[in-house]
Order: sequence, then structure tokens, then C-alpha cells
Amino acid sequence: MRHTTMLILPGLGDSGLSHWQTLWQLSTPGARRVEQLDWDHPVLPEWIDRLQDAVVEAPSPVVLVAHSLACVLVTHWARSGAAGRVAAAMLVAPADVESEARTPPHSWGFAPIPRDPLPFPTLVVASSDDSYVEIERAREFASSWRARLVEIGRAGHINGNSGLGAWPEGRRLLNEMLASPL
Repeated sequence: MRHTTMLILPGLGDSGLSHWQTLWQLSTPGARRVEQLDWDHPVLPEWIDRLQDAVVEAPSPVVLVAHSLACVLVTHWARSGAAGRVAAAMLVAPADVESEARTPPHSWGFAPIPRDPLPFPTLVVASSDDSYVEIERAREFASSWRARLVEIGRAGHINGNSGLGAWPEGRRLLNEMLASPL
């Protein structure tokens, strides 16, 4: 596996201390969290700019590790950002910002969700009982993005409340993707 920089992309509200993203960041040398100006009232152009800056400033090709709303951020950013610097992306529990029943109003500014194929190897991980996206929609997203989909059963929103801790299964999935020919 070639050297890469892991960029952690939390969703709405950031990822707390018990979230696997935080635990991965703390246990991965060189990993960086893409900090947003306002985690609770996201503005898509601002979030895109912060992601672009982080990708361009990274010392090596990046692996994007996104959760929830940040999965949608990646799909918007990939249209015009420095996507050539991305070695791979892992999009976990993509939030369905097109569903008023599934997501809060302050995330709807990320709609519509781009359906363009992503220009880098992508893994989408989804749960069958995620309150922010129906599994059928996660399947549609993965298909349109030309991403590999892994359904992990009942794991809620695959966040700190899911009781996953450092989520070794997710880390295994990421490592497998990175070890395969890209």
C-alpha cells in the first residue's frame, strides 16, 4: 500500500470522542480531521472550500473517510475539487439530505445529492436500520457513484451511539480497499 494521508470528514455536529472517526484519527499517524467553520449549521460552499484546502495541503495522496453529511460533501466536491489527489474514499452512512423525513432542515442545503460516478475508488458502508437513510437509497447512491457497497446489518447510523468503539470491522474494510489494486 502506498503512503497516503487519511482525512477524517465528520458529518453534522462533528464526531464526538466515542465516534470511530475520532478513534481512527487518534490511532493513525498523520491522520487529519477536516475542521469546518460551523458543524451545526453547514453551508455547502464553505464545507467544500475546507475540504479542498485540506486535500491540496495534504503531504501525500489522500484517503477520504467520510461519515453521514460528509459523504454528500464528497460527492459535491468531487465535481470540481482536486479529485486527482484522492487515492480512495470510504463513505459511511450517507445522509439522505433529499428526504425531509430522514434529515434535519439545516442539512437540506446539500441537496440534491450528485449522482455522478466518483473519479476515485470508493467504498460505501451502510446499515439496514440507519435513521438518516433507507438501505434502498444507500444502494442507489452507491450504484450511481460506482462504489462498492458493504451492508453491515443493524448498526444504526454507524456513529458513536452505535456502540462500535474503534470499529475494527470498518478499519478492516478500509485496509482491504487500500491493499487492493486501485
